Amino acid sequence: MEEIYQELGISPAVLRRGETVLEGLKERFEAVDRVAEYNQAKVLAAMQKHRVSAACFAATTGYGYGDVGRDVLEKVYADTFHTEAALVRPQIACGTHALAVALSANLRPGDELLSPVGRPYDTLEEVIGIRPSPCSLAEYGVTYREVGLKPDGRFDYDGIRAVITPNTRLITIQRSKGYAERPSFSVAQIGELIAFCKEIKPDVLCMVDNCYGEFVERMEPSDVGADMIVGSLIKNPGGGLAPIGGYICGTGECVSRCAYRLSAPGLGQEVGASLGVLPALYQGFFLAPTVVAGALKGAIFAAKLYEGMGFRVIPGGDEERHDIIQAVELGSEKGMLAFCEGIQAAAPVDSAAVPVPWDMPGYEDPVVMAAGAFVQGSSIELSADGPIRPPYAVFFQGGLTWYHAKLGILQSLQKLADAGLVKL
Repeated sequence: MEEIYQELGISPAVLRRGETVLEGLKERFEAVDRVAEYNQAKVLAAMQKHRVSAACFAATTGYGYGDVGRDVLEKVYADTFHTEAALVRPQIACGTHALAVALSANLRPGDELLSPVGRPYDTLEEVIGIRPSPCSLAEYGVTYREVGLKPDGRFDYDGIRAVITPNTRLITIQRSKGYAERPSFSVAQIGELIAFCKEIKPDVLCMVDNCYGEFVERMEPSDVGADMIVGSLIKNPGGGLAPIGGYICGTGECVSRCAYRLSAPGLGQEVGASLGVLPALYQGFFLAPTVVAGALKGAIFAAKLYEGMGFRVIPGGDEERHDIIQAVELGSEKGMLAFCEGIQAAAPVDSAAVPVPWDMPGYEDPVVMAAGAFVQGSSIELSADGPIRPPYAVFFQGGLTWYHAKLGILQSLQKLADAGLVKL
């Protein structure tokens, strides 16, 4: 084992440190596997209930009328996530697109959007209009308010109560931390927040940005009162096989409006050809619970390894996990770049590339991204990224297998050691 790791550039000292950390993770990993087993059964039951067959894998073109495979896939998603309806489409380009569709479909001029968990993910700022952009919600007369979290990361219930008004139409809750230095939220916490908001205003819609959270727990936010949960297929639910796409699961009315917004009024879910991607979408969803389990093990391993070396990590090595993202504060741009170089060097694709910061669309700060992936931008695959700004935190996620996640983490430590930024 030492020889094969040395061939990949991992020194014996780095490997030994990793193996020492792993000795204490057996029970944590067993718990992850139990959740994966439960979720695997849940997905399988939905596929069997809706009689997925080879006929579901046929491609359609043009308008996509009568696309049986597309329609059955949406029933499988809805059943798995316990919602009335689902919109699962390759025409949804990414998670931000899915969120923009859900928001613009269910907000009208004069409505107010509220985020009770602080500032949303960077790419949503222009969707909302926090940073001006053509076609933002603000341009269409939707107002926005937010309530920050308390210093300890808890919800500010008094602050939330004070800002909910008759105009508050939709509440957006981001499950994962994104690029923020705050905890990710458990399904139970999200359920408590939704119940609180609906007690104040029973007709308010609650949407959860579920990116990076699917299959991490046995329940999803749709099990605890969310009117919509939204995510990307090149993250958790695509299982690393989906080449593109996003999903919106929720109430029949909300999802129907989303379909009209995605296509056109009067057309809705009736149009949208699958273009031959359905086998990957089905198989990716089937594999997703196991793939997510591998990514979770990688996140836990990274937290324990870097925490043991004195770095601040979010969440901590012993904390419960509610998404697959692991933040590591490296304290400098040089540290971020070394970490990302290690992740890139461990990739199966473009391993010789060197990540450099660049001005990405939708982000205010330069962002460095390491992702030698089979699917461009697929962050369920081994990847790491972060904005170049204090406290210079890198956000690690993914790994289609636990062993690849482990290798990437060891490689990141190797690059930090080679740069003289850590002592082993």
